[in-house]
Amino acid sequence: MAATNNRSVPELFGDLIGQLSTLLRKEGQLARTEVSENISRAAVGLGLIVGGGAVLLIPALVVLLEAAVAALGDLGMSPAAAAGIVGGCAAVIGLILAAIGASWLRAKSLLPSKTIQQLQNDAATARRQMRYDNELQRAA
Repeated sequence: MAATNNRSVPELFGDLIGQLSTLLRKEGQLARTEVSENISRAAVGLGLIVGGGAVLLIPALVVLLEAAVAALGDLGMSPAAAAGIVGGCAAVIGLILAAIGASWLRAKSLLPSKTIQQLQNDAATARRQMRYDNELQRAA
């Protein structure tokens, strides 16, 4: 602290600008990394929707739905009613899965929220430091 009292205002201001510049560079790197991770997560979500949901499950789902309709028909239900019940249940499940996949792709989930929070913390710290340095200069 004693060394800070002997420094001039331009020196303090120059150090502050240098530190802020370094901080902003580091925060930019953090933001790029976080956005990259979020985009990768969204790509995996899209892959799960397309690969797992569409390509692999459609044939299995068709067979299972036909079996369910046949089972309801064997219990005495009309074929149309059995198909309506099974189709309605399949539609509800499909909508739930689509909603889960879409939630992984929302733009909000791609924002670098950790970086935004860190920038807010850094700004608050910089304001406190400037107030402290200003109080030191007034006291001197």
